Amino acid sequence: MSKQRTQRVAERIKEEVSDILRLEIKDPGLVKMTSITDVEVSRDLSFAKIYVSIFGSNDEQEDILKILSKASGFVRLELGKRIRLRHVPEVEFRLDRSLEYGAHINDVLRTLNPGAGDEKKE
Repeated sequence: MSKQRTQRVAERIKEEVSDILRLEIKDPGLVKMTSITDVEVSRDLSFAKIYVSIFGSNDEQEDILKILSKASGFVRLELGKRIRLRHVPEVEFRLDRSLEYGAHINDVLRTLNPGAGDEKKE
């Protein structure tokens, strides 16, 4: 399968799963605290890893990840209705910690050079 097609399918899955989480799943905390950051689809389109960024404490992140993994069958069913594919991929939700890591790196850089972010006004 071509790399371009898998990227197009991944992008479409990202859009549709965002809509499904926003409109179909009836958990208000889920909608406010999550965002889909990336989707990786296997070459044969049989598996999709959906990376989510979850705002909240570690306990809240774990709880929401459990809710998402329980809802993966429903999400897959809805994807099948919305996207025309011969086989709808198995869906797996994974926590994306890249935003936290970026904030951590930013804090480390600030401590190494504390005056770099300050601008002098004349």
